[in-house]
Amino acid sequence: MAEQGDTSGRKRGYAGTWPPRAAAPVGGILPSRPEFWPPLIETLRAWARAEAGAGRLLPWVPVAFGTGIAFYFAADHEPVLSVAAIVAIALCAVAVLLRRQKFFPAAVMIAAVAAGFAIATWKTARIAHGVLARPMFSVSLTGFVETRDIRERTDRFVLRVVTMESARGTTNLERVRLSLRKGTAPPVGSFVELKARLLPPLAPVRPGSYDFSRDMFFAGIGASGFVMGAIKTTEPPAAGGGLRLRYSAVMQGLRDTIDARIRTTLEGDKRAIATALLTGRRDAISPPVNDAMFISGLGHVLSISGYHMAVVAGVVFFAVRALLALFPVLTVGQPIKKWAAAAALVAAAFYLLLSGAEVATQRSFFMTAVVLIAVMVDRRAITFRTLAVAALIVLTVAPEALVHPSFQMSFAATLGLVALVQIGMPRLFATADHTATARVALWGGREVTMLLLASFVAGLATMPYAAFHFHRVTPYGVLANLAAMPVVSALVMPAGLLGLVAMPFGFDRLFWAVMGLGIDWMIAVTQWVAALPGAVGRVPAFGIGPLIAASLGIILLGLLRTPLRWSGAALVLSAALWAARVPQPDILISADGRNVGVRGQDGRLHLMHAAKGSRDVFLLKEWLAADADARTAADASLTSGVSCDDLGCVVQAVGGGLIAQALRPEAFSDDCERAAIIVTLRQAPASCAASIIDAERLRRQGAMALRRSREGFVVEAVKPRRIDRPWSPAIADAGETDATVLAPRVVPPRSVDATPAEADLQAEE
Repeated sequence: MAEQGDTSGRKRGYAGTWPPRAAAPVGGILPSRPEFWPPLIETLRAWARAEAGAGRLLPWVPVAFGTGIAFYFAADHEPVLSVAAIVAIALCAVAVLLRRQKFFPAAVMIAAVAAGFAIATWKTARIAHGVLARPMFSVSLTGFVETRDIRERTDRFVLRVVTMESARGTTNLERVRLSLRKGTAPPVGSFVELKARLLPPLAPVRPGSYDFSRDMFFAGIGASGFVMGAIKTTEPPAAGGGLRLRYSAVMQGLRDTIDARIRTTLEGDKRAIATALLTGRRDAISPPVNDAMFISGLGHVLSISGYHMAVVAGVVFFAVRALLALFPVLTVGQPIKKWAAAAALVAAAFYLLLSGAEVATQRSFFMTAVVLIAVMVDRRAITFRTLAVAALIVLTVAPEALVHPSFQMSFAATLGLVALVQIGMPRLFATADHTATARVALWGGREVTMLLLASFVAGLATMPYAAFHFHRVTPYGVLANLAAMPVVSALVMPAGLLGLVAMPFGFDRLFWAVMGLGIDWMIAVTQWVAALPGAVGRVPAFGIGPLIAASLGIILLGLLRTPLRWSGAALVLSAALWAARVPQPDILISADGRNVGVRGQDGRLHLMHAAKGSRDVFLLKEWLAADADARTAADASLTSGVSCDDLGCVVQAVGGGLIAQALRPEAFSDDCERAAIIVTLRQAPASCAASIIDAERLRRQGAMALRRSREGFVVEAVKPRRIDRPWSPAIADAGETDATVLAPRVVPPRSVDATPAEADLQAEE
C-alpha cells in the first residue's frame, strides 16, 4: 500500500512538497549521490504531463499554423503550390491515422505547420497580379473607382483598371491607388478617364523596416501615383462594374452620408475622430492629435479593431436583452439571451461592412462572432479555444495578416486578457458582502481594478510589437487608458450607435453632440499624457530575432498553466536584452540614392542629399524613428558636419573614413582618392579606388544599411540578390556580383572642411 501511495504521489507531480527534504547524513558524511536532480526532473515531467492533458492541444494549433505562414514569408522565392499542397494533405492524413497514438500531438503540429505554409502559398497564387517595376510618366488610364479616402490635405482613391496606355509600353495592372487635390476625388462606382504618374509600390525604406509593397500586393494594388490634370467621367463599358462595385458604391454613399450628418454638429478633430470610430475613415485627423493619441497609448481607438467590435456587440446585446426582459412572457419561456446574441451578431456584421471590412476589422469580427456563437450554443465565451478558433479563421482567410502589426498586437493583447480571466480575474472582490473589499467593489473598485489590470496586461503584451514596428513604447499607456477608455466605452460609442439609429428619423444631432463631449475628454487626456515627462519612449530598431523570441515567450506565458509558464517570462527578458544589444547601421542609403545618412563622431545620423528639393520627409522620419532619434526632418543639426558644393557632399563617418556623395562626374577626381565609399547616380571611372554604390546596384537591391566590421562595411540590402517574391520581384541584371562586404581603404585622414592646401599637408604628414 505504501508503494501504491508513492506512485500516486509521483503521478500528481507538483501536488506534494517540492523540493524534497534532503536525506540525513550518516556518520556526519553527506550522501555521495546528489539528491536534487531526480526530483527536479520528475517534477518537470509532471508539469509537462499536465500541459499535455485533455483539451490542451487546440490552442497550440493556430501557433503551429501561423509558424507555417511565417516560413512562407521567409522563403527566398515563391514556393511551388502543388508541392506545398500535396505535402500538407499527406501530413494531415498521417495525423488522422495517428489519432490514437502517442505521437498524435506532434503529428498535428507538423501538419498544422504544413497547412499554414500551403494556405499562404495558395492565397498568393489566387490573387496574383501585375506589379509595377519602374516609374511611368503620363499614363492614360480608364477604370472604375472602387474606394475613396478623404484625407486632411489630399484625397485618394483606388481605380480598378480597364485600359492602360503608356509610351514606355504596356503593363497589366489590376488596381492602382492615386492621390489628387483635396475635394476632387470622383465618386465611388463612377467610370473615369485620366492621366497619371505611376510609381512602384513603396518598398521598405531601410532593411528590416515595414514592407508596404507586401500590403499593397495582397490588397490587389500594383502601383501608386498621382493624377495629372483633370478627371473625365464617362459612360462605363457594356460589362459594367459588377455586383462588388455596386456594393462598394452603396457603402461609400452610406459613409459619406454619416460623415455629412456628423459634420453638421461637430468639426475639426472631433468630427474626424467620430467619423473614424463609425466608418473607419481616420486620415482627416490632424497630425498633432494623431501623434498625441499614439504617444499616450490611445492610438488603438482610431483603428476599428476588437475593442470597437466588442463595444458595438456588447451595447446591442445588453440593450436587446434588457428590452426583451420587459416582457415577462418572454423571460419565462424564451431564450432571450440567445436572441440578444443573434442581434449583436447582426449588428457586428453591419459594423464590419460599414467600416470597410479591412483585414484588422475582419479579424475583430471573426473573434466577436465566435464569442457570440458560443453564447448561442451554451458554451463558455471567453476561453483559449475561442481565441484559437478565431485565430485559425483569420489566418485561413487572410494569412498575410500574420505579418501585420494590428494582428500581432490584437491577438497578443487578447491572449493576455484571456489568460488573466483564466487565472481568476472574474473572482476579484468575490467575497462576503460585509467585508471591506465588498464595500470597495460597491463603489466601483472592482471595475477600476479590472480595467487597470486589463490595460496593464494588454500594454505589456503589445509592447514588443509596438517597439518593433513603431520604434516606441508608451510608458503612460495604462494611465491614459484608465482615464479615457471608460468615457469612450460608456459615452462615445453608445452615443455614436444611437446616432446611427436615430439618423433616418432626423433626431441624430443630440447624439453627435454627446459623442463630441466624450471625444473632447479623450483628446484632453491624450494631450495631457503626451506632454508628461518621458511620455515618448523611443526604441532603436532591432531585428526579427528578438521579436520572435518575445512572441514565443508571450505565448508560453499565456497558454501554459503550470509553473513552466515562467519560462516564457525568461524568454521575454532574454529577447529584451537581445534587442538592446542589436547594433545600429553606420550608413543608410535610400533606394534612389538621393539621401544618405552617415553616423558621425557624435553617434547621430547626418544627412547628405542630392539636391535642395530631394529631401524625403517620410524617409527621414522613418530613419530617425528607427534610430530612436528625437529630431525632426527639418532639424538643422541633420546636416551639421556635412560639407557640400555643386559637385557633391562629404562627411566624416564614426570610426574614421570619409563617405562621399558624388553628384557630378567632376567629383570623382577628388572623391576616388580620399573617400572610403562613394554613393552616386553617375558612372564612376574604372580606376576609382573607393568602393562604389551606384544607381544600378540600388535599382537591383533597393535601400541599404552598412555596418562597420573588422573586414570593412557589411552591406544589408532590402532586396538581397537571392530574393524574388511577387510583391518584390527581382530585377534582371547582367550577372554582376554585389559584394556583401565593402573592404576598407587606408586613406589619409582629412577634415571635411579642410582647404586643398590643408588637405595636401595632412596627406604628407
